[in-house]
Amino acid sequence: MTDIPIRRALLSVSDKTGLAELGRALAAKGVELVSTGGTAKALRDAGLEVRDISDLTGFPEMMDGRVKTLHPNVHGGLLGVRDNPEHVAAMDAHGIGAIDLVVVNLYPFAQTVARGAGRDEVIENIDIGGPSMVRSAAKNHAFVAIVTDPADYEVVARGSTSLDERKQLAAKAFALTAQYDATIASWFAFADQGQMFPDTLSVPLKRGQELRYGENPHQKAALYLPAGPSARGVAQAEQLQGKELSYNNFNDADAALELVAEFRDGPPTVVIVKHANPCGVATGETLLEAYKAAFACDTVSAFGGIIACNRPLDGATAEAITEIFTEVVVAPGADEAARAAFARKKNLRLLLCGELPDPKRPGLMLKSIAGGMLVQSRDNGAIGELTVVTKRQPTEQELADCRFAWTVAKHVKSNAIVYARDGATAGIGAGQMNRLESARIAAWKAKDAAEKAGWPQPRTIGSAVASDAFFPFADGLLAAVEAGATAVIQPGGSIRDADVIAAADEAGLAMVFTGIRHFRH
Repeated sequence: MTDIPIRRALLSVSDKTGLAELGRALAAKGVELVSTGGTAKALRDAGLEVRDISDLTGFPEMMDGRVKTLHPNVHGGLLGVRDNPEHVAAMDAHGIGAIDLVVVNLYPFAQTVARGAGRDEVIENIDIGGPSMVRSAAKNHAFVAIVTDPADYEVVARGSTSLDERKQLAAKAFALTAQYDATIASWFAFADQGQMFPDTLSVPLKRGQELRYGENPHQKAALYLPAGPSARGVAQAEQLQGKELSYNNFNDADAALELVAEFRDGPPTVVIVKHANPCGVATGETLLEAYKAAFACDTVSAFGGIIACNRPLDGATAEAITEIFTEVVVAPGADEAARAAFARKKNLRLLLCGELPDPKRPGLMLKSIAGGMLVQSRDNGAIGELTVVTKRQPTEQELADCRFAWTVAKHVKSNAIVYARDGATAGIGAGQMNRLESARIAAWKAKDAAEKAGWPQPRTIGSAVASDAFFPFADGLLAAVEAGATAVIQPGGSIRDADVIAAADEAGLAMVFTGIRHFRH
């Protein structure tokens, strides 16, 4: 017999949602209600008869409520194994009554941190009695039901529970306390103690949704969200239309949003991403102008791509986007005309993210490897003063193109080469095993784009070229010269810097060093 009637329930909740309704349902089944503080008041206000926890323990609530449920009459009633004669005898000897149901939700620690409360208030919102009761009830789930979520009230409202139900509730309860403790541990490590890499890394995550599959159909996948405060991003965006996002959609949309966020305080900017690499990026006087310039960089790769904008979408831009197949569009917002244009493409996903994330925000990046986990800080490094290392000084336009190309290169898989001119990418070479091949591929793409557009010459002519890491040899730089670049931005730091600088001088290039690299593996 696995169905166990509920004769006594202990309720202690900070979230009063559905509390009165649950109390009435249990009372109608003859369940004795035992409660604490504000919960007891809420139940009485609903016209229900409630027994105070102090009646059960023989002690008043004390120390501002810190001590009220930590008592043998509570935990004995939760942990006693009902079919163990020794446990039953101990309960009888000490007058400990069984508790069949615990309804608890914990102090709002994460919410308290999120609203910027002071340290003392944060500490006061560390729940002690609640997790203790949750764990005791969950451990003894063979006999006790534990409810930690108002969504589960209907499971126990009928006045009895099955073993399968109690198992499911216990699993959910232990996940809650693990997440709760991880959130507290993270706050102590990062916010309170300023540790970037604590001895034990606790990462509290809560499943947002299960995805159709992972990178490939034979892989399973899910989206998890931070349990505590976090920056807004693709994971928190509102999806207005289109079919469910896949693992790859989320990954690509995140890559697009992270790059366009670099321009959140700049002119209208559009980013087009394919397989987590940008295939076209441009700024313009209008969003439509920026989109057309970004699209022109690689019209082939843009098909089935992901688009991100740093401005709310307007109807004209949306109409242009719908001229080819696009998987996902991410933007801070969209006007009615844009929404209407996208509504005609039922499979296109439109994500509204609100304020763009801060590219300089701190945070950790995690990557699983066989037998462990690699953890590093986010690449939020930014260049300051550039060092001109060639005889020729760059012009103001060349400097602007260098900075633009460098910003894009930060988001291109290494080895990365990006040509840019007049605030638009001209050619992008990504993910090659040597820098020379990336330079050649980017130049070839620019030539192909010019042929498709009917331009007299590729946009690499008179462009600036960015390399995410130093040129180990002059060959990659000479490939850029052959493509028509007139300015170069790179980290510097190679043992052959002198050879590369000499080659740049001989070609009449202007070259600047950043002193910082942006590998992206």
